[in-house]
Amino acid sequence: LNPSAAEPSLTIQPTDQGPSIRPTPIYYYNNPMMATTTNTMKKARQIRYIPSKSLYVSEPNPLWFGNASNEPRNPKWTNPNWLKSRFHFSFAEYSNPGNTNFGVLRVMNDDLVQPKRGFGAHPHSNAEIVTYVVNGKLTHEDSMGTKESLGRGSIQFMTAGRGVTHSEHNLEDEPLRFIQMWLTPSQYGLKPNYGSMCGTQIDSKNKLGHMVSSVTNHAAQTPVKIHCDANIYATELSDSKSSVALKLGKGRQAYLLAVEGAPTVTAASSGESQKFAQHDAAELYPGTGPTGEQFEISGPGHVLVVEMKQEGQGRSTWA
Repeated sequence: LNPSAAEPSLTIQPTDQGPSIRPTPIYYYNNPMMATTTNTMKKARQIRYIPSKSLYVSEPNPLWFGNASNEPRNPKWTNPNWLKSRFHFSFAEYSNPGNTNFGVLRVMNDDLVQPKRGFGAHPHSNAEIVTYVVNGKLTHEDSMGTKESLGRGSIQFMTAGRGVTHSEHNLEDEPLRFIQMWLTPSQYGLKPNYGSMCGTQIDSKNKLGHMVSSVTNHAAQTPVKIHCDANIYATELSDSKSSVALKLGKGRQAYLLAVEGAPTVTAASSGESQKFAQHDAAELYPGTGPTGEQFEISGPGHVLVVEMKQEGQGRSTWA
């Protein structure tokens, strides 16, 4: 199964309406173990830093998803456009063959949705879709008869499988921010399914909260199970004295997102360290040691981690 072959089921037709901001090209390593130093990315064998300015930013026309016109003068709105989305990988109008996925992680979109706006009904298939709510309340409704609204720290997930239609809306008076991830399933044609996790089910305050694991991983007692060899963690670190340890085994890799704050990540064996700002990301690798690597994540900050089997080389040149 080739993760890069899994194309998004959602297609957006380009239009000359609505701004779309293309990032300045950033030179990335061809091989994470043989890095080239540049002024935008720190030389690192195990921490491959991705600054937020390198992410593609999309602000699509509200009509694409059945929304009313923008309300830039609405005091509740924090962005002139109804949606501001940061794409970590190729998606919709952003197509880059050098940045299509990271292992089984096919999509990571960081979405800011303004009040009373959202994504109208649209189809998906053959993807494990995990949505992590950062702020506000996300309302999901689908063709399986499910309707649910969940707040900060919660997860909504779907096995799209043979095909499902759903909508996602911010029905509240405050902005909504969520991180949506699409992961390549272990097999295609699965029966569609929906599930969720309330944010209070996992304690991630100064702890590494293990939220998602594979259905075949019987040792992990997580609230969410998906058809994919991956684990998803979150932690909210209150200050610089707070830290958690992330163990990355041999043959594994992880994608880290600084959701909020200014966390720091340090590789224990090499001492490599990187400080992050909100929206920054990184690819984490276990190095050449026989047992992998332990990373220390210190605060203050809110961090999301997707851990998986090591596969491919991540972003290539001009990602």
